[in-house]
Amino acid sequence: MTRVLVLNSGSSSLRYRLFDGSEVLAKGLVQRIGEPGGDAADHGAALRRLMDELDLAGLAAVGHRVVHGGERFTASTVVDDDVLAAIEELIPLAPLHNPAALTGLRVARDLLPDIPQVAVFDTAFHATIPPEGALWAIDREVAGKWGLRRYGFHGTSHAYVSRETARLLGRPPAETNVITLHLGNGASATAVRGGASVATSMGLTPLPGLVMGTRSGDIDPSLIFHLHRVAGLSLDEIEDMLTRRSGLLGLAGDNDLRTVQERYLAGDPDATLAFDVYCRRIREYTGSYLAVLGRVDAITFTGGVGENSRLVRARTLAGLEALGISVDPERNERNATVISPDGSPITVCVVPTEEELEIASEARKAVAA
Repeated sequence: MTRVLVLNSGSSSLRYRLFDGSEVLAKGLVQRIGEPGGDAADHGAALRRLMDELDLAGLAAVGHRVVHGGERFTASTVVDDDVLAAIEELIPLAPLHNPAALTGLRVARDLLPDIPQVAVFDTAFHATIPPEGALWAIDREVAGKWGLRRYGFHGTSHAYVSRETARLLGRPPAETNVITLHLGNGASATAVRGGASVATSMGLTPLPGLVMGTRSGDIDPSLIFHLHRVAGLSLDEIEDMLTRRSGLLGLAGDNDLRTVQERYLAGDPDATLAFDVYCRRIREYTGSYLAVLGRVDAITFTGGVGENSRLVRARTLAGLEALGISVDPERNERNATVISPDGSPITVCVVPTEEELEIASEARKAVAA
């Protein structure tokens, strides 16, 4: 039984992919769920439609993407009532994501009661980050009481891409050190030592770290207090600004890197500033993870931007030849898998991410365990 249905439930969408081993049998997206003129009245109707359309014979499991697993879930987990309750308790840490995942889990359990449902957590891959990388220098009692630590996200992507990079290098993952750069509308960097995450740019939530489409990435935390006390903004207004009206959108008025890049190439000053800030932040994290890992075998770009923006890749790593990092212009231009010159001390790769395939693999492991 190698078939696994992977579900990624959003508040008004349901992305699905049906695997038999690594082969994709079907995939699709149900959109505008519950909205006038949408594809389905609710998630239950969307899943019933899938079951009518898909051949689910021999299904081994249904794997669900769940963004936040908190401190409790450090591996993919077969879902029961206690697991559902625990995921619900974690909603304050991921208020935009965990409720939708819960809806998908509950509906799938009702409609497929005899099939194991597996929660695959974005945060689980980063559970190996050591305390000195996971904890902040704040009151330990307060941090412990409220679970305040670096959790990290995009775990399925970083896990898959780091392992695939090791394969490309012809090395066992346990002997390979990789910096993975997942660049899309959401973006994160991770240092992977021997197949385990030891540092990552996102934190308690997906807000900090790299500059993203609408999210600010790293800021001085005093900015929040200043805006509240001096500018009179409420905490909700500040949160909305940092998560929905910052990043590329805040700097350039566009959240799509493709548009920002076009404007940058045309000489637009706002887009130029946004592009420079975007690339510098990636460069800063790459440099810091070189220090964390000590020895780096590869730097790998993935995600919609990482896989497609030749300019971001070139600009991010330009001038780092003294550190053993360089990009071959011709290889970069044709989106080669390896874009560094032959013989480079650090290989630079472009590896398409396969998060759904990783979720399917994790679901099989959880069921087998």
